[in-house]
Amino acid sequence: MPSAGTVQDQTNPKQSPPPAPSSLLLTRKAVQEAHELIKPFIHQTPVVTSSALSALASSSSFSSSTNTPASNTNGTSTTTPGKQRTGHSNNNATTTGHSSASPGPAATARAGPTGPKINLFFKCENYQKVGAFKYRGATHALARLSREELERGVVTHSSGNHAQALALAARTRNVPAHIVMPTISTPSKIAATQAYGANVIFSGSTSQEREAVVRTVMSDTGAVLIPPYDHEHIILGQGTMALELEAQVEELCQARPELDVHHGARRAPSPSSSPETSQRATAAAAIAGAGHLDAVIAPLGGGGMLSGIATALAPTSTLVFGAEPSFQGADDGRRSLLRQPPERIPTVSSLTIADGLRTPLSDLTFGVVSDADKVAGLHAVSERQIVEAMRLCVERLKLWIEPSAAVGLAVVLWDEEFRRGLLEREKAMREEWERERRKRKESGESLAPEEWAWEGWNIGVVLSGGNTTIEAVGKIFDSVKKEQEEEEEEEEEGGEERGDHNITRDMEETKEREEGVVGMNGERVAENVAG
Repeated sequence: MPSAGTVQDQTNPKQSPPPAPSSLLLTRKAVQEAHELIKPFIHQTPVVTSSALSALASSSSFSSSTNTPASNTNGTSTTTPGKQRTGHSNNNATTTGHSSASPGPAATARAGPTGPKINLFFKCENYQKVGAFKYRGATHALARLSREELERGVVTHSSGNHAQALALAARTRNVPAHIVMPTISTPSKIAATQAYGANVIFSGSTSQEREAVVRTVMSDTGAVLIPPYDHEHIILGQGTMALELEAQVEELCQARPELDVHHGARRAPSPSSSPETSQRATAAAAIAGAGHLDAVIAPLGGGGMLSGIATALAPTSTLVFGAEPSFQGADDGRRSLLRQPPERIPTVSSLTIADGLRTPLSDLTFGVVSDADKVAGLHAVSERQIVEAMRLCVERLKLWIEPSAAVGLAVVLWDEEFRRGLLEREKAMREEWERERRKRKESGESLAPEEWAWEGWNIGVVLSGGNTTIEAVGKIFDSVKKEQEEEEEEEEEGGEERGDHNITRDMEETKEREEGVVGMNGERVAENVAG
């Protein structure tokens, strides 16, 4: 387990070591300390905006050019796109960082009641080193090891992004890295991990088989275990993206005021706290300054990233939401919070196409995610919605992402529970503002006439990674197209739920879908491969 130690820059051995963290408590200050420590090693990934996708998010519901219906199989209310109408055609994208998005086709929307006004800001962690956010946590974990621990090396088990992240972070610091990977891991991921200089050791796909090999490596080499998400140092490292997102949104809106949903509108005065209004809703009404980030939504698997973002933004008025796939119970976080009292669901057996999110929360991350003062809500979407969100990112933003990265956008666009929640928060803030004005008027204070002026929501959407292949994505879209054709021919009810199963079934034929499905002896299991 990473310890609170120090490490010198390998290029300057005489340099003073960085200070140890003030504590292992998960605080915004600790995230800021982590960010300063890893800045020289990570990319500040760009933030991209799209007027077309913001317009779609602000409509009641919409359909892509394929007119694909979207449903939610977890029981929450989700709109199904229907008749189209032409929407905004201005899709000029704006970025901070080293990338830009090109204009895309015109948006299409369905006429209906006005939804919450939303402007979207996409944090592109698919442009991070190794193609995913995981490099932040791995780099921070290594930065906190002592020199003696670094000499012993590090070990983890993963077939996903954490394997590559730790391998590269270790190579950067000239540290031996042992990565235990299931024998059925995709060849491209094995090759990438080896290319970063790691010693790849193969195991079976079940957690028991992988952990047994890790214990052997630790016993033989003394290597330190760096878990994919279940440690404070990993969480703090992942949370650094939230600090960047805050600053980048402010910078973008100062340079391009029209990107700010609050631009040009007179603000409502800050309401006082009230037992009838949630702490978060009250805080959200007290915003000030250009480019305020009202909310952030990020994918939720093991919970390291969402816990980090929630920790970084906890003292602010920014709401934090988590997004999960609903297929075969992969939304363990959401379902855990629905229990009375809330209780962590310890296992997940799902073959969702969002394979990076098949991992259950740990006790540590559940403690953060279940804290209502840190995370405002968890929402789940279907396989079809994930695919359509991927399509929008490729066609409108010109961004290549993996399925797991698309869940946040899918929630914003199609989860009516999420969208209704924003409207309810607006209503609660307005009622609080009106109560405050009545109270001040009753006390004899002279008040100038003014109207309630809540303009909408600046929402950051985390695109967590882009590690997939053209073949795998092509297979996904082919499956959706085939399912659409079957639905049109049969016109049977329940076709959407069947579509989720067919998408997954077809994907199982590719190497991308074989991870975590077959044990060492050939038995089929829906096993989660962390990271």
